[in-house]
Amino acid sequence: MSATRPTDQGAFEAGTRLTRLDGLRGLAACGVAFLYHPLLEFDPGVMDQAPGAALWLRSWGWTFVDLFFLISGYIFAHVYLLENRLDRSAMKDFAVARIARLYPLHLLTLIVCAVMLGGESVNTWQAFVAHLFMMQAFAESAMHTFNGPSWSISVELVCYALFVLGAVRGDRTLRIVTVAAILVALTHFIVQNRPGAPWAGDGVPRGLLSFFLGQALWRWRTELGRVPAVLLVVLFIAGLCIDVGGPSRLLAISFLSWTSALLLAMRVPFMGGRVLAWLGDRSYAVYLIHFPILKLVIPFLATVTTGWQSAAIILAYAVVVLALSDIIYRCFEVPARRAIRAGWERRSTAKSVSGISPA
Repeated sequence: MSATRPTDQGAFEAGTRLTRLDGLRGLAACGVAFLYHPLLEFDPGVMDQAPGAALWLRSWGWTFVDLFFLISGYIFAHVYLLENRLDRSAMKDFAVARIARLYPLHLLTLIVCAVMLGGESVNTWQAFVAHLFMMQAFAESAMHTFNGPSWSISVELVCYALFVLGAVRGDRTLRIVTVAAILVALTHFIVQNRPGAPWAGDGVPRGLLSFFLGQALWRWRTELGRVPAVLLVVLFIAGLCIDVGGPSRLLAISFLSWTSALLLAMRVPFMGGRVLAWLGDRSYAVYLIHFPILKLVIPFLATVTTGWQSAAIILAYAVVVLALSDIIYRCFEVPARRAIRAGWERRSTAKSVSGISPA
């Protein structure tokens, strides 16, 4: 048997889309949207009768966001580092591409949430401005306002900025940034050592830890490709079960469970299949639009008394979210992304032509 599995080899080639990680990202989005957030709304009496898996998801399902960060770090390394595609001249293009990817749908869902939820006391104009400039993760009073899950976008932007600033200065600098980011995040969790997470102040350290851990996994992809799948499964399960208090549960899940899940996903062809690829494309839409829809469903969840009633409500809610995500992805998210990037390319071309024209 070769050291690098045939199914993995093509995934490491330049320009190859990592569809299996897109599928994993889609599953992570569903974990947040259809499991963790709805379970928070169930009556405690209903949850007392729930199986252990549901109780775990209610307590730790928020770590699916850390899986998002991990996947992003790995994919960014694959896209930009495999052919050294980042230099100082590409920084503006990089920024425009990120804004085109993130901002249009964020703005749309922010407006929807402002209309729907503007009457809630926490949704102040100051919080709206923080969301408008994608800074909600840096103000605790704004972090979980309006479209609450969007806080992670602010953290992603910090990771993107550190990544590109390190990458344009060379691989050695980026390696230093990667190690420093992971160590800073670990120091934060060790010093804080607070049970009862998630805490608002942990947002940036969580992003730094998982995003740059994803970078490290990409760098060690060949060596990690030799790790037996059985061992990865054992590590995945162990990470979910370890609990010795404080922040160790998050660290165990991030270092053991989610890293193993990513490495296993890269080996399973099914993860890149048509269904999960479809879900991966719409994962950002699922993540952002599920929250305002869930707000409409919460009154129904609060009244259920049996497991089958809650399951039926969540299933109907999931169908609605997936259907709307598909429509928004095709009719808004992709067209807006293309329009912004096309506008930037036209502007760059016009400036280039103007620069070489006679005075």
